[in-house]
Amino acid sequence: MKQYEAVVQTLEKLGGVATLGQLNQEVFKIKNCKWNTKTPFASIRRIVQENKDIYKIKPGLWALKSHQKQLEQKGIIVETEKNKNSKEVIEFNHSYYQGLLVCIGNLKKLSTFVPNQDKNKMFLHERLGDLRTLNDLPKYSYENLVSRSSTIDVIWFNKRNMPDSFFEVEHSTDIQNSLMKFSDLQDFYTRMFIVADEKRHSEFDKKIEYSAFENLRKEKRVKFLSYSDLERQYRQTLELQSVQTLIL
Repeated sequence: MKQYEAVVQTLEKLGGVATLGQLNQEVFKIKNCKWNTKTPFASIRRIVQENKDIYKIKPGLWALKSHQKQLEQKGIIVETEKNKNSKEVIEFNHSYYQGLLVCIGNLKKLSTFVPNQDKNKMFLHERLGDLRTLNDLPKYSYENLVSRSSTIDVIWFNKRNMPDSFFEVEHSTDIQNSLMKFSDLQDFYTRMFIVADEKRHSEFDKKIEYSAFENLRKEKRVKFLSYSDLERQYRQTLELQSVQTLIL
């Protein structure tokens, strides 16, 4: 089997759409395809970029053209200038990046939580509620503080059920609201991230300068994580697993 055929077959197996990280993890399971190269992941990237039967949904997310209508019916939509403010695109982007965060947390062997209000939202073909490892938020502190964190988009917990990291995905909503939430939770030894498109970085820099967030700023408690950096970290985490599998 040729390499491009293995990539197409893997996309078919994954429902017609997959992250580059998923492709890198799954394509080598096809036994009758040889990857005699020192840079197989680069070869996969080249194939998805050049193959006429594959199209790009967003950075790091690729699909088969034969499945495009079916995927669009499920809300997996290419963002354009015309539709970027539509409810469908906004919801897809938000749940997609929540899903990446949950997957990375799971791969790191951390417990993961998304708010119950989001549990039926989809990460490609999977419900966020099925991806998360915690159905209930651990009672890790006073009730009012636990309640304050209950709507954070993604939380990673360590083995002692204490929060390791808070993530707020800001696709179209006001970054200031998330900073206020983080300010209320600043006494926890927890990493905090605003996850958004790189073009909102300047907005984050402006809002964190507000006097209400002085402690967050001085202590460097909150970091900005761009979508592209998140996708890269997700892909690299899966690639490492693939490399370990190949060595074994």
